[in-house]
Amino acid sequence: MRAVLVRSLSPDLSGVGLAELPPPVPEKGQVLVKIRAASLNYPDLLMTKGAYQFKPELPFVSGLEMAGEVAEAPPGSSFAVGDRVMGGAKTGAFADYIALPERSLRAIPHGLDFPSAAAMGGAYHTAYVALVELGGLTEGQTVLVHGASGGVGLAACDLAKALGAKVIAASHREDKLAALEQIAKPDAVILNSGRFRKDVTELTEGKLCDLVFDPVGGDVFDESTRCVAFGGKLLVVGFVSGRIPEIAVNIPLIKGFSVVGVRAGEYARRFPERGSRIAEALDRLVGEGRITPHVDRVLPLKDWRDAFIAMQRGDIVGKIVLMP
Repeated sequence: MRAVLVRSLSPDLSGVGLAELPPPVPEKGQVLVKIRAASLNYPDLLMTKGAYQFKPELPFVSGLEMAGEVAEAPPGSSFAVGDRVMGGAKTGAFADYIALPERSLRAIPHGLDFPSAAAMGGAYHTAYVALVELGGLTEGQTVLVHGASGGVGLAACDLAKALGAKVIAASHREDKLAALEQIAKPDAVILNSGRFRKDVTELTEGKLCDLVFDPVGGDVFDESTRCVAFGGKLLVVGFVSGRIPEIAVNIPLIKGFSVVGVRAGEYARRFPERGSRIAEALDRLVGEGRITPHVDRVLPLKDWRDAFIAMQRGDIVGKIVLMP
């Protein structure tokens, strides 16, 4: 089979290439899936550099999440050959086939094609854990979403709107604001460069934000501490900016807000029953037409490098999907 193989770590993808490998042989309890679509996530890029907290042993097949058809199922499985499934693991999705434990897969919700299903999993799960499970989002609250043009940020906008929140979508790229308005349909869009607290204050009539969703970090986090309402939560999702910020604890004390770390994958692993409940809630929202994953572009697997470079440059709104 073809696979995007990371042979060595490098800052410029020089250690990555398309390779011919034998298809995986399912172990006991595993399901073999013919991959039809796989979506690119920022950790995929970081792992090629050794810059992500999870560092798989070299060489490894890149790709966290995918959608496809069951090619082989073990005896007694709830899946049958031909079933449409979505899921993933920390590696292995950018290939023709993948073998996964049954618990790592679920049926594709009605109404989603393979690219949309591949784009939904990790992004919407992260958004749900952050906003609902940890953030306690309720209807009518105001949510500031940073990195709103990325896959996770756009999912957060979509989910927050579906649950009745007022959404301020923020990006550091002025050329993306019009696309954000059209795709995310937030209540407002802002540039989150410089002192954006003034914009937030005006948009909220001085009430500030109940939740701030921050996958960016750096200067954006620093300024966001001035945008959280008393009793609100600043949700730390990641550090795409490259700088991990620090905060003096007297700031959340005096301003009366919480800083909450979001590790969505670990959350589901530690609380599997909650992970199942989240998946059911998201499937229900899809079925009701209340959330819709947005795919920026679909590329063939052979063009994996173009996909990684586009993500590195930030030249996307939503998710990039690779199709074997």
